[in-house]
Amino acid sequence: MSMEGLYLYCIKEKSGSPIGLSSKAIDGKGEVFVFGYRELEAVVSSIPLEEFTSQEIQNKARENLGWIKEKAVQHETVMEELANGGANLLPMRFGVIFRERTNIEATLEKNYYKIKNALDRIRGKQEWSVKVYLKSSKDFEQALKANDDTIRKKEKAIAEAPEGVAFFLEQELKEILARAMDRELSNVANLVFTSLERKAHAAKKCKILTKELTNRNDTMTLNAAFLIAGERVEDFRKEAEAVERTIRDRGFCLEYCGPWPNYNFSDYE
Repeated sequence: MSMEGLYLYCIKEKSGSPIGLSSKAIDGKGEVFVFGYRELEAVVSSIPLEEFTSQEIQNKARENLGWIKEKAVQHETVMEELANGGANLLPMRFGVIFRERTNIEATLEKNYYKIKNALDRIRGKQEWSVKVYLKSSKDFEQALKANDDTIRKKEKAIAEAPEGVAFFLEQELKEILARAMDRELSNVANLVFTSLERKAHAAKKCKILTKELTNRNDTMTLNAAFLIAGERVEDFRKEAEAVERTIRDRGFCLEYCGPWPNYNFSDYE
């Protein structure tokens, strides 16, 4: 007989009413339910422990990425349905499992006031994601050359130099261009981040994703999350669109989306 544990999706403010989710539980069979602890609620579902041990999840990550993706999507779907229904919640990362309800209650007791403070901090706010990609390396390089005196002077020197000298000047130009490109990529990322940060309650730079993870050929140059007060979301969107227009001619594109569950602003430790 398999032993059952509890999969924890999130902790939310107590509402006193059924959550009524249409989303499936993480195992694809059971129901998502809540149990209250003082003014908090844990959103959970029952799971077979042998299928969701840390070791089993690690094995699946190596051998069956489809299984991991399916479960991660299901986890996210539960969270989004709750958030879209107006719940103020602290999302858990994928794979948070407890053997018994009493273990969750002990965690809630230990961190009760920290969790309450975190929920107060994000109440009425939305998390939005912003990603910047370099779509055209050609446009980026041309814009860089047009605005950099050092590069223009070096190109002129190459055009006027004898063939042997020109070769060495070209090598110098490649190094100058590489440094200038790195500097400009950083400048564009900082421009976007600081411009949007002014419209946000909080902002955080996230890990740059590889092309394998984004499934696109464009190079990601910024991955950021912003916590926006509900009444300022439209201002944030307008600012994002304005910033996108300023970087478009340099070969970049900006994509924003939301609202998302507050993964990046829900720390309570």
